[in-house]
Amino acid sequence: MQTAIPCYFMRGGTSRGPFFLASDLPADVPTRDRVLLAAMGSPDRRQIDGLGGANPLTSKVGIVSPSGTPGVAVDFLFAQLQPDQDTVDTTPNCGNMLAAVLPFAIERGLVAVQGDTTTARVLTLNTGMQCDVTVQTRGGRVNYTGDARIDGVPGHSAPISINFLDTAGSVCAGLLPTGRVRDSIAVTGDGFAPFTLDLTCIDNGMPLVIFKAGDVGCTGYETVTELNADDALKRRIEALRLQISLKMGLGDVTTKNYPKMTLIAAPRFGGSISTRSFIPHVCHDAIGVLAAVTVGTACVLKGSVCEGVAVMGQGGDPTVSVEHPTGEFSVALGLDPANPQSVTKAALLRTARLIMRGEVMVPSSVWAGHAPHH
Repeated sequence: MQTAIPCYFMRGGTSRGPFFLASDLPADVPTRDRVLLAAMGSPDRRQIDGLGGANPLTSKVGIVSPSGTPGVAVDFLFAQLQPDQDTVDTTPNCGNMLAAVLPFAIERGLVAVQGDTTTARVLTLNTGMQCDVTVQTRGGRVNYTGDARIDGVPGHSAPISINFLDTAGSVCAGLLPTGRVRDSIAVTGDGFAPFTLDLTCIDNGMPLVIFKAGDVGCTGYETVTELNADDALKRRIEALRLQISLKMGLGDVTTKNYPKMTLIAAPRFGGSISTRSFIPHVCHDAIGVLAAVTVGTACVLKGSVCEGVAVMGQGGDPTVSVEHPTGEFSVALGLDPANPQSVTKAALLRTARLIMRGEVMVPSSVWAGHAPHH
């Protein structure tokens, strides 16, 4: 005997997995987790007996429910499973699976279509983060086809905008923690000659210190391996980090993983700006979601170190394509016409697709299903 559970199998960004209504799953967490493990086929390296794709990126689950929070349409609980482990982790966020939440909610009737586009607020229960998600809904249904593309997904799809709320000053006291859009600092330390650097300190979701790669003797196009092997560069960047953090109001960050240190250069592949990010001591293979939002914000602030380096389109609300060592990340920004230094919206562009809908079967020994209603 098996228990049938309604399920929509969806790709969100560069991840994929089954999405469930919370009401279709067991209410108690231990039973729910056993159901998810059985549905995904974990623990097994190949996940041969379930829906998992034998990779952490394809071993994810979305659980959605109507929200009781005022102003919020739906609650989203993200669950990360591992192919060869029996763990169900609901502590982290996932900005990729988040892209599929509103399409799923519309498909299941939790959110009504509003017109050519539909926007709804989503609360990620994992961390309490709220965001406004916008999807295309021409013709009264979710549109999955379009001309947007993201690195890691073949072809093109309809764009999905995820606008993070209240990101300015996520850790610092405000968007510009020193009170200035550009600072100059004399950096001193052991093992290198003192040097002076122009930089922008900014926090729109992630505290960053942004400076030109050329000002620290780099091109900004080095490989991650080359930068991680450059001990002299890393010593100078760490000395800078420890000194500038005091001016950012962050105190002694010796044991902290922020601020992230971001080298910028002119774009090479048709984007807006090229980046190399240290997080904070190791160069990142890509760039984090909220770090990309913060770099994009710096690109539109007049007077920042990005001015004259970033290649920006003219007029309207800009979309910034942030190049990184393994691709690019597009961020859509909204500016206050009355105050060009005020960013009113910071959104990332993702895509999603409904791959399959139906029922996933789990052994009734795992869960016999809901008690029948009389």
